[in-house]
Amino acid sequence: MTWEDECFLLSKNKFRENANIINVFSKSRGKVSGLVYGGTSRKIRNYLQISNKLFIIHNSKSENKLGYFKTELVKPISPLYFNDKKKTTAIISLCSILNTLLPDSQPNKKIYNTFENFLNCLDLDNWIILFIFFELSLLKELGYDPNLSNFKSEISNKSEMNKIKIDNIVYEVPAFLILNQLPKKITNPLIMKSLYFTRNLIQKRFFIPNNLIFPKSRILFENYFNLSN
Repeated sequence: MTWEDECFLLSKNKFRENANIINVFSKSRGKVSGLVYGGTSRKIRNYLQISNKLFIIHNSKSENKLGYFKTELVKPISPLYFNDKKKTTAIISLCSILNTLLPDSQPNKKIYNTFENFLNCLDLDNWIILFIFFELSLLKELGYDPNLSNFKSEISNKSEMNKIKIDNIVYEVPAFLILNQLPKKITNPLIMKSLYFTRNLIQKRFFIPNNLIFPKSRILFENYFNLSN
C-alpha cells in the first residue's frame, strides 16, 4: 500500500541505531505513524524537527502494519524560532496536544488548515491570540463546543473578565473570547487567564476522562505569561 501527502511532523522517537518512528499529521490521511530509515543521519535529522512541513511517501504491506516513510522537507517551521522560547514552546505544546488527541488515520482538513494558518501567522504581533483561538477551534472540531457566543448577553462592559457557567462549572472568561473578537489591548494577565481557561476545557473534556497525560510544554507555555513567576 503506497500513498503520498503533505504533512506536519508531530513527534519522533529513535528506533534502533539509524531509524526514527515518527507521527505526522497529514492533510488527507490524518495522524499516521511510520518508520524513517536513516532518520538519525545528519541530513535527515536536521529537518525532522517538530512542526516542520514535510512531503512523505508512505509504504506498507497492509493497513494493520507499521509502514515506512520517505521524507522531504517542504517548509521549515521550528528552526525559525529556536531563539524564541515562547514561540518554540507554543509550537511544541500544540504538536503534543494534536499528537495525543487526533485519532489515527482519520483526516480532518479543517484542523489541518487551521493549524497551518496558525503556523503561518507566528510572525504577527497578535500570534498569541491566534494560538488561543486555535485551541478553541480544536475543541469544537474534536466534538466539544463550549458555545461561548451564548453568553454575549451576560457580558459586562465594565469588566474584561466575565464569570460564566459551562457544564455546571464556573469559569472566568475574557470578553474577547465570548465576542469572538481580537482584544483591544493584549496584556500578560489577559493572556494568562485565556490560556488557563482553554487549558481547563481541554483537560476536563479530553485528557482527564481518558487518563491521558497533559503536555508539560503547554503548562510551561502558560507560565511565560505569569508575572508572579
